[in-house]
Amino acid sequence: MFELLKTEDRARRGVFTCPHGTVQTPVFMNVGTQGAIKGALSAEDLERIGTQVELSNTYHLHLRPGDEVVRSLGGLHRFMTWNGPILTDSGGFQVFSLASLRKITEEGVTFASHLDGRKIFMGPEQSMRIQSNLGSDIAMAFDECVENPAEYTYAKQSCERTARWLARCKAALEQYNAEPDAVNPGQQLWGINQGATFPDLRIRHMQAIAELDLPGYAIGGLAVGEPTQTMYDIIDAVEPWMPKDKPRYLMGVGTPSNIIEAVARGVDFFDCVMPARNARHGKLFTWNGALNIKNAKYIHDESPVDSTCTCPVCRRFSRAYLHHLFQAEEMLAMRLAVMHNLFFYNSLMQAIRDAIDEGRFAAFCTEYSEKLNRRI
Repeated sequence: MFELLKTEDRARRGVFTCPHGTVQTPVFMNVGTQGAIKGALSAEDLERIGTQVELSNTYHLHLRPGDEVVRSLGGLHRFMTWNGPILTDSGGFQVFSLASLRKITEEGVTFASHLDGRKIFMGPEQSMRIQSNLGSDIAMAFDECVENPAEYTYAKQSCERTARWLARCKAALEQYNAEPDAVNPGQQLWGINQGATFPDLRIRHMQAIAELDLPGYAIGGLAVGEPTQTMYDIIDAVEPWMPKDKPRYLMGVGTPSNIIEAVARGVDFFDCVMPARNARHGKLFTWNGALNIKNAKYIHDESPVDSTCTCPVCRRFSRAYLHHLFQAEEMLAMRLAVMHNLFFYNSLMQAIRDAIDEGRFAAFCTEYSEKLNRRI
């Protein structure tokens, strides 16, 4: 399922294989929370911009249109006409971030839907059933996401419960995959490391969940407001305890600089809504830093967003035209901006892979980690 091809210090170059294709790592997964990229990009667009993995969300698709509906239509791949790999988040983060009223027990979480207030129960078995109905290639474990900063005793108890939930997730998915009508019998479960910002809890939790010998592991509960250096410190603490022969996924991260720094610390998979969200507000990424296309200085600028970029937007449209679209509040503004930013992220990952392949990732990191973080 995962082959480690080359390393440079802790940076890793690999190949991940699943029922719907092969993924070159490190990789950025393009986020289509409800089965679509916000900004009006279709599955065909994702193919054009070099997307390898699409990510959708269990919580949102369970509420609308309903995972049973998706299952009846052949699963998420067929529903959104995307033939490549799909990862589905477990819904845990949304349960704990969107639900205003919730009750946590050993069995799971009872919460109110953010759409209509109806009461819903979700535990490990329910999350796995929903993801089984969706038929993604990678199903993330159901976990509790504690707030940062967290109280140590509660974070410890939460870690222990999340580890128990993970064992239940594993048993449930094995059962669902064995069903004769399983949408994707090759669906695999990845565990999630938690522990807030306490290195000792993170390490103990990672050691515990590694014993389950899952196909992949993620670091969750970061990039939620803690200082960036704290995030890097937690990765440094956890990484030595993550299985070397399994893919590592840093959930919800992040900026181009975050990604480069996390690759340098041994991470393989990334996702974040930020490139699409920023694009919808006019912030565009280039190889010289980020720019705000809404600024008046672009009103007469006939150059592309990035003269070195080969995306469909930069090959055809000018900064002046995108500036006009945003000022006129045309929907096309968001579509073109999102397309550019996701292409940039996918190209960034290709550049990282090339650098590791050629033994020059350290130099790449030195040149671009700060450069891509600046504003033009």
